[in-house]
Amino acid sequence: MDEIIKGHVATIQSGDRVAQGQAFAALMEATETPVDWTYEAWDELLKTLTHRDNHQRAIGAQLLCNLAKSDPEGRILKDFDALLEVTRDERFVTARHCLLSLWKIGLAGKQQ
Repeated sequence: MDEIIKGHVATIQSGDRVAQGQAFAALMEATETPVDWTYEAWDELLKTLTHRDNHQRAIGAQLLCNLAKSDPEGRILKDFDALLEVTRDERFVTARHCLLSLWKIGLAGKQQ
């Protein structure tokens, strides 16, 4: 993972909404195609699914769904229940963002 991506992953966990949004947009764009740094960011993104901040839960869910195409180990299958839990989030918008991204997992491969 290069320093720019590392910085974006750290920034999405910050409280600065503007910087968080810019980092999120950059990571979503970067993950539109397969990446080689999936597992370097995976555990941090997985932790965001239960974060007290609903923005971080939504961001983490969307990025994990995008990373499914870069997941040859199939971790998304093991962590799918955690993503499904976000679809029941107390904040409707958070649940909606997750729901709207889940389809990307199905396109990631036959096993998914």
